[in-house]
Amino acid sequence: MDDSQGDRRRWLVLAVGMFAMTSGCAFQFGLPYLIPALRDEGLSLSRAGMLAACPTVGLVLTLTAWGAAADRWGERWVLASGLGIGGLVLLGATAVRGTVALGACFLLAGAAGASAHASSGRLILGWFPAEQRGLAMGLRQTSLPLGVAVAALLLPPLAGQGRGTALAVLGGLSVAAALLVVGAVRDPARAGAGTGERAGNPYRTPVLWRLHGAATLLVVPQFTVSVFALVFLVDERGWSPSAAGPVLACVQVAGAGARLAAGRWSDVAGSRVGPMRRLAWTASGVLAVLAAGAFAGSGLAVAALLAAGVLTVSTNGLSFTAVAEYAGPAWAGRALGVHTTVQNAVAACVGPTAGALIATAGFGWAYAAAVTFPLAAAAVVPTPHEKSAGPTSGVGRG
Repeated sequence: MDDSQGDRRRWLVLAVGMFAMTSGCAFQFGLPYLIPALRDEGLSLSRAGMLAACPTVGLVLTLTAWGAAADRWGERWVLASGLGIGGLVLLGATAVRGTVALGACFLLAGAAGASAHASSGRLILGWFPAEQRGLAMGLRQTSLPLGVAVAALLLPPLAGQGRGTALAVLGGLSVAAALLVVGAVRDPARAGAGTGERAGNPYRTPVLWRLHGAATLLVVPQFTVSVFALVFLVDERGWSPSAAGPVLACVQVAGAGARLAAGRWSDVAGSRVGPMRRLAWTASGVLAVLAAGAFAGSGLAVAALLAAGVLTVSTNGLSFTAVAEYAGPAWAGRALGVHTTVQNAVAACVGPTAGALIATAGFGWAYAAAVTFPLAAAAVVPTPHEKSAGPTSGVGRG
C-alpha cells in the first residue's frame, strides 16, 4: 500500500470508528432522553432513572474484558461483534415489558457496546503515526458528545411514537455501524515483539497508573461543572432554562474543539503529558475564578463557568493517547479499558457528591473543592524525566 492509499485508509478507519462509537454512545449515554416516555408507561422517576443508568453499568463491567479481546484477536471483529450484539439486544427490547427485563436488556446492550471504547482507540494507535495521533484521538473523543447530541435530537420526537420506535432506531444505528465496520475497517499491521519493558507488562512501572490517576482526577471538575451548569445559571444567576440551554450547547461544541486543539498541540510539541499538565493548571485557575465569583455573586462567574466547561474536557484525548502509546500495541486495549472503567466509575460518584455539597454549602464551596483536583492531577501526570516506554510513547518529552 503506497503512502496516499495508506493515508486515505487511516482517515476512513477513523471516520468509521467515530461513527461506531457515536452510535454506541447514543444509547449508552443518551437513554435519559427516554425518561419522559418511560414515565408515560407508569414508571416512577427513580425507576426510569435506574433504567437509563443500566447501559453505563454494563459499560463499566466489561470495558477491560473487551480491551483484552481486542489485544488478542484484533479490533475489527471485536468492535463489530460488540456493536452488533448491542444493537440486536436493543431491537429485541422493543418487545420487552417489565422493569427488570428492560433493565437487563439495557445492561446487556451497554456491556456489548463497550467494545467501541477500547477497540476504536486501538485502531488509532495502529493506523496513525505519532505526529497525527493526538489530533486523531481528539476527533475520536468527540464521539461521546456527538452520540449524546444524536440522542437529544432523535429520542424525544421518536418517543412520541412509542418507546419501541426509539429503541428500534438506536438498535438499527448500532447494527448499521457494526456492518460498516466489517465492510470498511481493517486491523492495522501488528508490530513484532519489542524488547525490554515495552514487550512485557507496562504496569510494572508506575507510569500508566499515574496517567490513569491524573485523568481520573480531572474527571471530578469536569462533571462538577457540566452536571450542575444549568442549575447554576437558572438558580444562582436567574437565567431561564430556554436561554441557558443553547449557551451550554455551544459550550459542548467548544469543548469538542478544545479536544481537537489540544490533540494538535500535543502532535506539534511531541508530548501528551506536557500539554496535559499545562491545561490542568489553567483549569484550576479558571475554577478558582469561578469559585470566587460564586461566593461574591458576581457576573464574572458566568464567564468562568463557560470557560471551565471548555477547559475541563480539553485533556480527555491527551490522556487516552498517552495511555495507548505507553501501553503499546500488545496492551493498549486492556489499558484503555482500565482507563475508561476508572473514569466512568468516578464520574458516577461526582454528581451525587457534588450535589450534596452544593445543597449543604452552596456552589462556591463546590467549585472551590474542584480547584484542588486539577492541581493534584498536574502533580500526578508523569514528568518528562519519567522512564519512557519508547521513542513515540509521548510520555518522555514535556
